[in-house]
Amino acid sequence: MTTIKYYIDHRGQSPVTNFLDKNLQIKNKASIIINNIKKYGLISIIPNIKRLTKLPLWEIRIMGKNSSRILFATKKDDLVILLHAFKKKSMKTPPKEIKIALKRLNQLP
Repeated sequence: MTTIKYYIDHRGQSPVTNFLDKNLQIKNKASIIINNIKKYGLISIIPNIKRLTKLPLWEIRIMGKNSSRILFATKKDDLVILLHAFKKKSMKTPPKEIKIALKRLNQLP
């Protein structure tokens, strides 16, 4: 069983949760993927994840009309930390979005 944690900022807010709460269609799709990770691990969602090259980051790919990404990192094999979420508007993951996720990752204890 895998544990999912959401990055919490200095105000006690979760940027990923806030993003999903504003986008209900994306939230529904993301909830299914996140629940599968919890129950069966990352291997169960291989078509929906992709490692970002040469980085300690992965992305959950939410496809469809509102294509979105949730960037995350793993600690050990059983901990996934959701760092950042955004709507995808281009073919490549924008460097700005990667920088946000890396900054949050580096703030973790």
